[in-house]
Amino acid sequence: MKTEAAVLPAEMSRAQLTFFVLILGALTAFSAMSIDMYLPAFPEMARDLNIPLATVQLSVSAFLYGSAFGQLFYGPLADRYGRRGPLLAGLALYVLSTIGCAMVHTGSGLLFWRVAMAVGGGAGMVISRAVVRDLYDTTEAARMFSLLMLIMGVAPILAPLGGGQILLITGWRGIFGFLSLFGIVSLLAAAVGLPESLPRERRQNRSLAEMTKVYGHLLKNRQYLRYAIALGCVAGCNFAYISGAPLLFIELHGISPQQFGLFFAVNAFGLIGGSQANRKLLRSHSPQRIAAVAFGVNAAAGVLLTAAVLTGAGGFPLQAVLIFIALCTTGLLYPNITALAMAPFDRAAGSASALLGTIQYTLGASGGALVGLFSNGTAVPMTVTMALCGVIGLGAVVTGTRARRH
Repeated sequence: MKTEAAVLPAEMSRAQLTFFVLILGALTAFSAMSIDMYLPAFPEMARDLNIPLATVQLSVSAFLYGSAFGQLFYGPLADRYGRRGPLLAGLALYVLSTIGCAMVHTGSGLLFWRVAMAVGGGAGMVISRAVVRDLYDTTEAARMFSLLMLIMGVAPILAPLGGGQILLITGWRGIFGFLSLFGIVSLLAAAVGLPESLPRERRQNRSLAEMTKVYGHLLKNRQYLRYAIALGCVAGCNFAYISGAPLLFIELHGISPQQFGLFFAVNAFGLIGGSQANRKLLRSHSPQRIAAVAFGVNAAAGVLLTAAVLTGAGGFPLQAVLIFIALCTTGLLYPNITALAMAPFDRAAGSASALLGTIQYTLGASGGALVGLFSNGTAVPMTVTMALCGVIGLGAVVTGTRARRH
């Protein structure tokens, strides 16, 4: 494959295209792998490091905030120097940071290396979106993002299951050892099989300092900003669930770490199902309409979930069903909102992707942090946060659609 000139999907063989999609899927899965795999190890990590469980929970938010602000560095770099170089550098940092996490002995050390992991892994998230924008129009990009979610959705299924099994064999440090191996394989695959999607003639020739001003222009774009906030609300819903799930499943309902992985897998199947249903819905419905309806369902599920937890009506089965419905809708929301936000940008796709990721992960981290901040031994902080994200996101996507029409 060429590395200097852009290689279009139509120019690839079937084997090359399959490998290309798998690489992009792996790059989008870095966040899920890095968070979901060590969730079953939270109690053991707290005991082994002699730190409060809340500190271990905070490491999720530390990763999210690191992802949020780390992605800002890659946008201008990717627009100026192409996609491959910044990507490979970021993946190398990720590998080194996972090794650091495996060797840590303090809570502060854990938080430091988790932030470093996030900064390194952020390269994959920024550049995978930029590559899709480089090569596809809005509707086709939404379909591609849905396809990538099929691959990315495997991570929430396998990661907690694998993490629970690794925990039995090697302890929690082995989980980070596995993540280091995942990073190495992804680095080698990207180096060998990911073509450059941004040719030299389309790269930005301005200085990096000048290019960072693009972020100011993006923030003034009301349509982009509303879709970015909507995407952040989707992330906030997901990460509120991720932060609160160990308490809900393991502590409140007595589920073992290994069984926890099974419940997590079922919900991940819901996300995958939503993303693949989206590919079919796009044949007859616009991304805007799908996103609006899906957010309406998401908000309703969050409100009903909060009522179920407060009243105890329906018990754990009803709570599990409502969580499943909420996560199904995220499979529809992620690809469509991402495609809509990125659609107006061509030459600045890297910067648009980076800022989109920053807003997404800042709001996502805030959702997870709210759960920890208002933790009271119940699932109420998690469910209220999920409901708020649904309501706010619905308002943002509806107003964003109106701005797009005007």
